[in-house]
Amino acid sequence: MLSDAAGLPLVVAVSAANVHDSQAFKPLFMALPAIRSRRGPRRRRPVKARADKAYHSAEHLAWLRQRGIVPRIARPGIESGERLGRHRWVIERTLSWLFGYRRLTIRYERHGHLFTAFLTLAAAISCYKKLAKPST
Repeated sequence: MLSDAAGLPLVVAVSAANVHDSQAFKPLFMALPAIRSRRGPRRRRPVKARADKAYHSAEHLAWLRQRGIVPRIARPGIESGERLGRHRWVIERTLSWLFGYRRLTIRYERHGHLFTAFLTLAAAISCYKKLAKPST
């Protein structure tokens, strides 16, 4: 799952159970829709990308820099996870929003496309709830 800084899910995907998460890194970024900006043309990519230590590899860092995205990925063995933890809780909160739906907590569907459809629906409902909340 990719989300913005506020925790709104932008892209969700489902993979096999025993596939490492870093293999879904590039396809999720490629599936990211155009970002609407207030002035000028629409941006096609985010400015920064924050990720876990599991996504730290020379290939991912070069791929992000090639696309003009500043990688903010903690280096394993060098940086502690505390600084990244300030931003990671947003992702953890968004994941808990998505899996708060009973249909997604236990996977009832045998087919992956049905589970993906329910996951996308849960992401849309989460975005609606967050954006439709009246500001005080």
